[in-house]
Amino acid sequence: MAIRVALDHTTVYTYDKPVTLQPHIVRLRPAPHCRTPIVSYSLSVEPGTHFLNWQQDPFGNYLARIVFPEPCTRLSITVDLIAELTVINPFDFFVEESAEQFPFTYSSVNKKELAPYLSTSQPGKLLGDWLVRNKPGKCRIIDALVAINQAVHRDVAYQVRMEPGIQSSEQTLQLAQGSCRDSGWLLLEILRHYGLAARFVSGYLVQLTPDIKAIDGPTGASEDFTDLHAWAEVYLPGAGWVGLDPTSGLFAGEGHIPLACTPQSVSAAPITGTASRPASNFYFHNRVSRIDERPRVTLPYDEQ
Repeated sequence: MAIRVALDHTTVYTYDKPVTLQPHIVRLRPAPHCRTPIVSYSLSVEPGTHFLNWQQDPFGNYLARIVFPEPCTRLSITVDLIAELTVINPFDFFVEESAEQFPFTYSSVNKKELAPYLSTSQPGKLLGDWLVRNKPGKCRIIDALVAINQAVHRDVAYQVRMEPGIQSSEQTLQLAQGSCRDSGWLLLEILRHYGLAARFVSGYLVQLTPDIKAIDGPTGASEDFTDLHAWAEVYLPGAGWVGLDPTSGLFAGEGHIPLACTPQSVSAAPITGTASRPASNFYFHNRVSRIDERPRVTLPYDEQ
């Protein structure tokens, strides 16, 4: 049974004195290929005096370009959406015969089309050693992807990191820890070095508490939760783009709502833009709540 949830995500910048805001780009609208049904969506921006134009970038992601004609002391961007969390089997896809076994080679046409997602640079020593040590042998492509994703999950501890930017793969492996965007970028580079097209994903992660506690294994979230998240997607002929989340070591499911998918992480930043002076304060909040859609029935007196 599907569960409808309302997600509220607000980002606020405040300034000591009126500032001039340059045009801002906001990538906070679910991507066209999002598998989780989005029932409704709205983007609210303050100050109210602004011009907003919806566009699509070269990779098909939705982005809002916002122009502010007047100085202001506060910038607020709020997303409200309702999502229908219907259970998604992350392995429910078809793979072309040519890609059933790891490693495989893309067709000449696919190679040209996927060129930005196959681009690599010379790996550092730590990454080079990791690639040799963890490269799967000849096996089913699904088994190889599971092994690679879980190996990154095993070797990189999750860390909440508020600093901007993304660590290099060498930094992440050296520290053996990183944020979701750090491990997502590491997984992307690993996949590309293994000859698999991969892209970086910025999105929302929604986790709900289970109705029944697990007897063994992972217990799941202790409370309903949502936040901005990052992971990677790999391109498989026949299946298309498949999400892998190294933070959990699992494939992406119904709780993963992609917002922007790009070859380089900088192009997937949720909000980009500058002001004539730095913000004096910055804060955000995320909230998710279940929507009770059960019909309200008044019981007969003798049944109450």
